[in-house]
Amino acid sequence: MTIIVEVTMERENLGVLDSFKRRMRASPLVQQCYYTTGEADFTVILVVRDIQEYQIFTEENFFGTPEVRKFKTSIVMDRVKVGLGVSLDD
Repeated sequence: MTIIVEVTMERENLGVLDSFKRRMRASPLVQQCYYTTGEADFTVILVVRDIQEYQIFTEENFFGTPEVRKFKTSIVMDRVKVGLGVSLDD
């Protein structure tokens, strides 16, 4: 399962942000993590075996950390296009 999560932090200071970034880098479930502008502070893309694995991830990384104010989960239903390549042609 591919899951996209928008994470909003309780407070935005360098220590809190760095701590969250370290946890995301360390998790083998996290495929991509972006520090973003807008309503959410981070967008995280995860790949998990099942919803139970995602539940454990949320308990450890979102519910278990006071700096995460809220998170919004979207479950991917169809991979329409996936790729990270960038065309440099004009």
